[in-house]
Amino acid sequence: MVKISPRAPRANAYAERWVRTVRAECLDWTLVSNQRQLSRVLTECLRHYKIARPHRSLDLHPPRPTRLTLVEPGTVEAPVQRVDVLGGLIHEYRRAA
Repeated sequence: MVKISPRAPRANAYAERWVRTVRAECLDWTLVSNQRQLSRVLTECLRHYKIARPHRSLDLHPPRPTRLTLVEPGTVEAPVQRVDVLGGLIHEYRRAA
């Protein structure tokens, strides 16, 4: 195992990017009071990051996109439904079935 020197952001770019993303999107906006709440917040952030959040490397598609249904032109589209994650801190949108 190779130890990474402290304060060396280029030593492990993937970990540094993950920490920056979690801080900017979740932890900077949440007051965490205990270990259990921190675990819950990080679990929800990780779930959102790996399933629903669009990534630039994937042409702004999520890693595990939900099944898309094609809508024919001229038909009435289903309304958009908003799902709040972390008490409304993060919003996910999908078509209501």
